[in-house]
Amino acid sequence: MSEHDVTRLLGAWRIGDTDARDRIIAILYPELRRLARQAFRREAPGHTLQPTALVNEAWLKLACGAVPDAVDRQHLLAMSARLMREILVDHARRSRAAKRDGGQRTTLSSLDAEPDDRTAAAIDVLALDRALGRLHLFDATKARVVELRYFGGLSIEETGDVLGQSPATVKRHWQTARIWLHDSINGGQGD
Repeated sequence: MSEHDVTRLLGAWRIGDTDARDRIIAILYPELRRLARQAFRREAPGHTLQPTALVNEAWLKLACGAVPDAVDRQHLLAMSARLMREILVDHARRSRAAKRDGGQRTTLSSLDAEPDDRTAAAIDVLALDRALGRLHLFDATKARVVELRYFGGLSIEETGDVLGQSPATVKRHWQTARIWLHDSINGGQGD
């Protein structure tokens, strides 16, 4: 299905067409699964939430909440990435509260690894979320790039499409944000 068809279906969903909503999920479900698998590549082994559950929970929040204001496929995927981040952070908070442990420290390699790098170290999602919140206060674009790349698993090009920026600009934002986040999470000068 073309990008234009998804855009048309999003418009129909906005005016209350639940069939359009159902067709969108059927079209985008494989991409949402890919995003979820990428999000889990950096999670610690033995995570109690599974990619399918993450996709289903994100879709329920998307489908049962207010109709999304996404204008096209990339924007809807970006919104899904944000929902997945929120779900993973909430899950980590609940798990940490149950265990009362300190979690894992973030390593430079875990932030340097590309989203599809299977060898990346597990990252403390709560620490990353707090650091992203601080980054957002003074550079929302860089925070959004990290969210789309890390949690959404979008490529440099896809992130550029969502943000309306060139791949070179996205790459610079990504590199700068990773360094800042590493410093911020590990007690450096990032704050």
